[in-house]
Order: sequence, then structure tokens, then C-alpha cells
Amino acid sequence: MAISISIIILSGLFASYLFNKINLPGLLGILITGILSGPYVFNIIPSDMMIVSSDFQKIALIVILLRAGFELRRDTLKRVGSAALIMSAIPAIFEILGVILIAPKLLNITLLEAAILGSILAAVSPAVVVPLMIDFIDKKKGTKKGIPTLILGASSVDDVFVIVLFTILLGMYGKSDINILTQLSNIPISIIFGIISGLIPGFILLKLFNKYKLLPPKKTLIVIAVSITLTWIEKISENFIPVASLLGVMAIGYIILDKSEKIANEISQKLKKLWVFAELLLFFLVGCQVNINVAWKAGLTGALIIFIGLIFRSVGTYISLYKTDFTIKEKIFCIIAYIPKATVQAAIGAIPLASGVACGELILAVAVLSILLTAPLGAIGIKISGEKFL
Repeated sequence: MAISISIIILSGLFASYLFNKINLPGLLGILITGILSGPYVFNIIPSDMMIVSSDFQKIALIVILLRAGFELRRDTLKRVGSAALIMSAIPAIFEILGVILIAPKLLNITLLEAAILGSILAAVSPAVVVPLMIDFIDKKKGTKKGIPTLILGASSVDDVFVIVLFTILLGMYGKSDINILTQLSNIPISIIFGIISGLIPGFILLKLFNKYKLLPPKKTLIVIAVSITLTWIEKISENFIPVASLLGVMAIGYIILDKSEKIANEISQKLKKLWVFAELLLFFLVGCQVNINVAWKAGLTGALIIFIGLIFRSVGTYISLYKTDFTIKEKIFCIIAYIPKATVQAAIGAIPLASGVACGELILAVAVLSILLTAPLGAIGIKISGEKFL
């Protein structure tokens, strides 16, 4: 495993440097390097690293979501709250509807199978979106209207919403005894308990840090450890109480910033340095999971479905922003920022196949293709449009 980490660091940093040189996001270079190094292309990364890759990805995602939490200010959240809530559901619903309308005709699948595919494709990737939004916050771009904060909050809730829909649709396919209303009620319950699960330990940590004068690195490690514990709690409680632990992770940063900006800044600076390594792990390992051979099977038809789904999603995003004071250019930026797919598709794309869905392999192929197409294009689009429009 040690040599795997060495390969990730050296090749990832080099790729990031090259892409930054040509004015492209460094994370895109890391992602492509991961694809090439993974088991489906040159198979450079030893298998022991792939076994634990999901845990490393989770830790890296926690680091960036903590950074996001430490950028969430109360006044900004109040300003964009309603728009963020609408954007967490409407664009995803539009994208799923778009896939339902076109996929049965192009792929010869049922409406329910098309809905399952749509629910997989509809999740935006926080792994791609969040670091780019934080970069804009650091540069003070779009912060007067809270645009990066809006995208941060909406994209995180978007994942919760879409995964619950996916669970419902998959249950319907298997004809299991599933109560749709109960499952839908899990969405607000998951969000509420997720936020509470972060606010409570956030308050406790704040009191701890005020009482004991710990060094910033120790504070940072404690915050990360508590955040990892939240994701563990989500897993053991999923059959009883749904908890969106990643929202809880952001809530920890939010409450510490709200109550003590000094402590928040100390931890945020350490997380910023830690992210250099975490970014390499996250995007390299996500790339390793991409099976190009499977994506190839989706072909041009799969690409067309993804493209049509994104058109519907863009309409939904524009409608979500209708009552905001954003300019046309700012709305276009938000639409582009909602394009990238990666982490969720990599995580749940193969579940229909494992669950016995007839077109499971086809669904997996389109899901993988969506990563290959939208993660690079979305990352490039966000960087270029953000620099010009914000």
C-alpha cells in the first residue's frame, strides 16, 4: 500500500501541475491519471489499495466538506436558503424526467428501469463541485450574492434527495414491500437528523477547544475524527433512523465558525493544507473506479441520453433560480456548476446489476460514461465560467 500512495502523490501532483499550466483544473489531471493507473487500463495500482480505496475516498470527502462547512456563514445562508432548498430537488427531478422520456425509446428498457437510470445520473458530484466553490470563495468571486455557498448547500442536499429516490425505485423493481410515502419522508428526516448530528458535536467541540488550549493541528485532527464517526453512525443507524452524515460534517464547521471565528480560521487553515493530499487521494481513486470498457458499451446512445438529461437539468436549475437577483451570467454559472457527476455514480452505478435489474449492465455503462463525460467538462466549465461570470 505504501508504494500505491507514493504513485498517487507523484503522478497526481505532476498531472495537476501540467493541467494547471494549460489553465485547466488540476483535479481533472488527477482524475485522468487515476483512470489510466486503475485496474481497467494499465493496472499500475496494487489490488490492496483498491480494497481500501472507499475508506480513503470517504476521509478525503470529509476533509473537503469540513472546509465547506467552515465557509458557511449565517448571513449568507439566510440570503440563499430558499434557493438552495429548491435547487436541491427541482434540477434532479427534471433530469430524471428527461431520462424517463428518452431512455425507453433509445435503449429499449421499461419506464421503471429508465427511472432507476435517471436517479443514478441525477446526482451532482460534491467531490468535483465543492473544492471549486471553495476556491471561488477564497478568491471572493460571487460571494456578495452567496453564489458559491448556494451551490455548496444545494449540491449536498441534492445527493440525499437523489439517493432516497434511487432506493425507492430499486425497491419497486424488486417488488419488495416498500412504502413510498415512508421512504419519501426519509428525505426531510435524513436532512434534519444529519444537521443535528453535526450541530451537537460542534457545540461540544467548541466548548472543549475553549476550555483546553489545544494546538490547531490537534483541534483539526479531533474534528476530522468526530466527522468520520458521524459517517459510522449513519451506517449503523440506517435501518432505524436515516441520517445524512455528510450534512452533519458541514454543520460542524458551520457552528464552530458561527460561534468562534478565531478557532474556525485556525482549523480551516490546517484543513486547507491537508486538502493538498486529500485531493490527490479522492480524485485519483475515483478515477481508478472508472471502467472504460464498460463505458464504451454505452456508446453514442448513452452519451445522447446523458446530454438530454443535462438539458432537462439545466432547465430545472434555471427555474430554481427564477426569483433570485442573479444576472443571466450568474445563472449560467450555476447551471454549469450543476453538471459534474462522479462520486455518487461510482458508488451506486453497479447496484442495479447486483440487484438483478435486467438492464443492470447497461445502466452501469451509462453511469460510468456520465463520469467520463461530465466530470471533465463540468470541471473545465466551472473554472472558465466562474472566472468570467462571477
